[in-house]
Amino acid sequence: MSILGKIFTWWDGATVGTLLNSWSTGTKVGEDSLGNRYFRAKKGGRRWVLYNGSNDASRVPPEWHGWLHGTFDELPTDALPAPRAWEKEATPNLTGSTGAYRPAGALERGGQHVNAFLRRDAAKIEDLQRLASRHRCAQLGRVKRVEIHAVA
Repeated sequence: MSILGKIFTWWDGATVGTLLNSWSTGTKVGEDSLGNRYFRAKKGGRRWVLYNGSNDASRVPPEWHGWLHGTFDELPTDALPAPRAWEKEATPNLTGSTGAYRPAGALERGGQHVNAFLRRDAAKIEDLQRLASRHRCAQLGRVKRVEIHAVA
């Protein structure tokens, strides 16, 4: 990334101002498996993270999330037990990407949009027509025949 990009863009890593502020007012306390660096203020209890890559909060592992929000004061590298065999690695948030979940009827998966209200109303009209033609009674006989056209 160019120096201008580093100065003015915040969405793909820390800006120069953030790096300088972290260096001058904070103390680095650790780093996670994704390369994110964690800091604590020299004065006060403020805590923050500098992401390795894009700024996405879902890239913070649960143990470091707890430390960032003050759930516990000990560093995750010191306080937590070793990971269990059944634990999975954290996955990034896929919302808005091509890997996001799409249900079976979603337009992105080739599903067709059917207006539920039109489908319901068409079914009611067909039921009334069927009743009127079967029973031929005075009340139901007044129901007009309605042409139903497929909605494309």
